Amino acid sequence: MVGRHAERAAVDRLLDAVRDGFSGTLVLTGEPGIGKTRLLEYAAARAHELRVVRLTAVEPETGLGYGALHRLLRPFLSRADRLTGPQRAALDAALGLLPGPPADRYLVGLATLTLLSDAAADQPLLFLVDDAHWLDRESAEALAFTARRLYADSLGMVFAVRDGHGEDGLFDALEVQVVTGLPEPEADALLSTVPRRVDADVAARIVVGTGGNPLALLELADALTAEQLSGVAPLPDPLPVGRLLESHFQRLISALPPATGTLVLLLAAAPSDDTALMWRAAGRLGLAARAARPAVAAGILCRDTPTAFRHRLIRSAVYAGAAPAERRRTHAALAAACDAVRDADRRAWHRAEAAEGADDGVADDLAAASERARSRGGYSQQALFLARAAELTAAPGTRAERLLDAAQAHLMSGDASAARTALDLAGGDLRGPVMRTRELRMRATAQMFQIAVADVPAMLMHAVAGLGPEDPRLTWELLCEALHAALVAHDRTRGVSPAEVAAAAVAARPDPDLVPHGRDLLMEGLARRAAEGFERGAPLLRTALDALRGGAGTGGASSPFAVMVSMACDDLWDVRAERDITERLAAADRDAGALYALSMTLLVAARCDLWDGRFEEAEVRYAEFDDIAADTGFPGGGDINRLHLFALTGREAELRAAARRIAELHDIGHGLLQLLARHALTVFELGRGRYRQAAGHARAVFEADPPACGNLVLPLLIEAGVRTGDRAGVGRAVARLEERAPLAGTPWALGTLALGRALTADGDDAEKFYRESAELLEQAPLALELARSRILFGEWLRRRRRRSDARRQLRAAYESFDAFGALPYAERARTELLATGETARRRTPETRSDLTPRERQVASMAAAGLTNGEIATRLFVTASTVEFHLNKVFRKLDITSRRQIPYAIGEPGAGPGAGRGRG
Repeated sequence: MVGRHAERAAVDRLLDAVRDGFSGTLVLTGEPGIGKTRLLEYAAARAHELRVVRLTAVEPETGLGYGALHRLLRPFLSRADRLTGPQRAALDAALGLLPGPPADRYLVGLATLTLLSDAAADQPLLFLVDDAHWLDRESAEALAFTARRLYADSLGMVFAVRDGHGEDGLFDALEVQVVTGLPEPEADALLSTVPRRVDADVAARIVVGTGGNPLALLELADALTAEQLSGVAPLPDPLPVGRLLESHFQRLISALPPATGTLVLLLAAAPSDDTALMWRAAGRLGLAARAARPAVAAGILCRDTPTAFRHRLIRSAVYAGAAPAERRRTHAALAAACDAVRDADRRAWHRAEAAEGADDGVADDLAAASERARSRGGYSQQALFLARAAELTAAPGTRAERLLDAAQAHLMSGDASAARTALDLAGGDLRGPVMRTRELRMRATAQMFQIAVADVPAMLMHAVAGLGPEDPRLTWELLCEALHAALVAHDRTRGVSPAEVAAAAVAARPDPDLVPHGRDLLMEGLARRAAEGFERGAPLLRTALDALRGGAGTGGASSPFAVMVSMACDDLWDVRAERDITERLAAADRDAGALYALSMTLLVAARCDLWDGRFEEAEVRYAEFDDIAADTGFPGGGDINRLHLFALTGREAELRAAARRIAELHDIGHGLLQLLARHALTVFELGRGRYRQAAGHARAVFEADPPACGNLVLPLLIEAGVRTGDRAGVGRAVARLEERAPLAGTPWALGTLALGRALTADGDDAEKFYRESAELLEQAPLALELARSRILFGEWLRRRRRRSDARRQLRAAYESFDAFGALPYAERARTELLATGETARRRTPETRSDLTPRERQVASMAAAGLTNGEIATRLFVTASTVEFHLNKVFRKLDITSRRQIPYAIGEPGAGPGAGRGRG
């Protein structure tokens, strides 16, 4: 190999890591002919003691869902019985090994990860995937999912990707090595290997004109005349590298005998790993094996493998340069050679490529193939088959229906842009209210995928109006989706208000005797809350939450129902219900591999952690959310979800930056997120003692009164209003609290009510209410709220000159805030303590603070008694990675057994004798 020192060093580092028991991933990216394949060959040659598995993706099979993954996993499928039940079922369904429900693509990814890491435990593995841009989407997702989760698995993966073909972002999180043209000295050295003499000045021009692309260098040296190479005849100016290479390949192909030309076209159209199929088709075309010889002699096919092209660019040139009639004839032969049962999908596709004009029989075959793809969870393949079937369908209505089905499949695969294209193609051929309703619902879903919610409620309300009384259950589902979007958009909806959506949902509620699901009850409660007020919605929300805690249905795992649960629980100050329901939703999401739903559930769980002062646990959940957002392509990740964590920990710059980013989402309708930012800023300003600024933010939330934080802001507004002398504002906030807290009836609600009364009471009544607040808040996992109550009580006692009593409350508040990491509030408590005459020293940070979010997560699960395998399944990683993280936890915490973990990381209920280290 000439040059490539940096690229070879990157490959060598990966191989060394795999040999040392770790993992490595590398994406080689560059233009065609730049040398990516040669680097894969270098990796294979250097992979001593590793088992090397190679896969070359091919363009004709881009649409065959899970086809590449099946080829890659074929040597390891004998190990599939070691997978957990859900993983095994998902993989069986994806690869068509056994019938079953459609496979969730993330469970397939986890099964791939588990299967390959299990094999790597016996012998380190290296996977080399060439032309990864031609992988079918499902296979690419599974491999990217696996690559992102490798850590300590003795497994390496190298992907070669052509420039401009990685726009889906699947491999963005992996290490990338850009392969560029050879520098001039190395390009000259390569040119010196060609049989004909190349003049030095000509060589310099060729190097500049090709950018040092190795393939272009060699092919140009072959394509130019001897006179041009020697400098006697002028070179084209500028050098038409791309066109010259293409025309060079085309000249080679056109010079072949007719039978050989037909054979190379057949090779270009056939699957590269099924030579038997290719030769059966060759037989139908009257071609013999000897027809390959001229192509081998011309350098089109490889000498050692006469059914393989010398370079994949030649394959593309062969197929692109063929006449349409020749391509159709070739696909017809391939279709006839396919087994009608075993290769039904491939046969249907080749029949479609052989068709000229509409052909309902072929379209029906494609539609049947799309159903088989759906049953495997191959939604992008399903969409491809349906879109092609639509092209070949004569009846406009049937064509439109197939395009709708294709759009739905695109949405299931996460491709909202392709879904909108299919819907646009369906256009005016949509007939009847059901088809138009489906179209609007899918357009709304595509908007939600892009976190653009402003227009979604109106779109869905229009769908409801078009549907009429035809399907009450579908009407209710559409209204629930519209209500969800309207509550998220809040005052940013366009074309319809949240109150109008809520009123329609109340009027259309399903018969509770027929649909007693907790989910429906909760959505009706939120609708009544928005349309008729808190006093009408609260009783139904309480019934719904009790039903959900008792095991009533929560809906499909793919739906982010936790967001609605969070709104209801925060509105009723019910943190216990929020934790219980969230834990069950998270478990169901993990079992189903429903990563999008799980990500939303994690955000809700993080809020519960914050209210209980468990900031490190919250950060763990935020970090996992960010991992999942990267996996699913969800654009709503990042710091905008950490608003309250930033506020409580005093990270002002990050808080304000996140709030600015949220303000930029104004036009796409995230009104609720902006109110949550206001709530977080209120929390922050109160911690700093900046009461006027806090009051401004809190009043905005109070006036909007969203379920998510409209009630939670009340004690904050009362505190800020009392400190700034806003008697009217305080009166309104207290009146609302007096009205709502008894209806909620939870310890948090009643403790907050007592705190509000304490802040506005005089004399002994205030002390009574402060003590009542603390007693109530102690009954729920609300350590942060309890500490806030204590600091306010302590401040009140100090102002009453009861320094000894004040110290007890302020010291308890300070120690809590300090332990949580709530720096603004800890400093506020410390300042108050100093005013009582007591000095407060900041404690030395505990060792557990050194744990990374992932280590903390693994440690918490181990403390709860989960095995390494169970932890791996829940976190979508491998057991060896879990073991690696646990070893680091043991070293950092200076412990020797899992029994010591709970005390070492401060888990509730851990005994003080559990944490003895090695000493």
